[in-house]
Amino acid sequence: MKALRASWLLLRGGAHLLGGWWTIRTRFAKLTQAQREAEVQRWAAGFLRVWRIDLQVRGTPPAGGPLMLVANHISWLDILVMHAAGFCRFVAKSDIKGWPVIGTMATEAGTLYIERESRRDALRVVHHMRDALLRGEVVGVFPEGTTSDGRTLLPFHANLIQAAISAQSSVLPVALEFVDMRTGAISMAPIYIGDQSLGGSVWRTLTTPGIRAVVSYGAPQPPQGHERREWAASLRDDVAALRGPSAGSAKL
Repeated sequence: MKALRASWLLLRGGAHLLGGWWTIRTRFAKLTQAQREAEVQRWAAGFLRVWRIDLQVRGTPPAGGPLMLVANHISWLDILVMHAAGFCRFVAKSDIKGWPVIGTMATEAGTLYIERESRRDALRVVHHMRDALLRGEVVGVFPEGTTSDGRTLLPFHANLIQAAISAQSSVLPVALEFVDMRTGAISMAPIYIGDQSLGGSVWRTLTTPGIRAVVSYGAPQPPQGHERREWAASLRDDVAALRGPSAGSAKL
């Protein structure tokens, strides 16, 4: 029964994905930026509902920019979850740009792409992030640089934080968690780390009932008086503090 249910959800998710792609191809050019952002948020929230992933938002999502969001990174679901809670422009690995359908949607949603292994490219992206912040936008980053297991946090890289300092923009810490609704423990089903395959992570998620995505927003912090490395370490502590008591345990 789990396999049948998961297969049905996979088909429904594919249909929802294609519906979003069609909206981008046929309607996005006619929409204002605010309307595009609202459409992305609506579509992302709809995707979570289709796959029966509950969304809980703690704190207050940003109403507008300029603002940088810094969040921990657990899963391929993270961007969807944060879009569903409140739109922002993400910095994501360049591989996504070439993905069928998803790459087009990510690009049209305003994603900034980075070659993670290239310091020169990181500097280019920092300049684009600074410009976006100066335009009053909300930009989201995952300073860990890769996914973790949802129980611990990796060190926060400081280079992308420089964009907020250069633009004199505030930074808002955000904590992400996936929780088993039956036990309240951290759910490991959506994690996507190490040698795990994307397909395997998706299948675990669809065959595990009762997953809740929790997005916890902290308080915005002004850039004055901060140096990027010190600020990155402090923001990591803030994200850790925002996570619930379930962060110390896990549920497979």
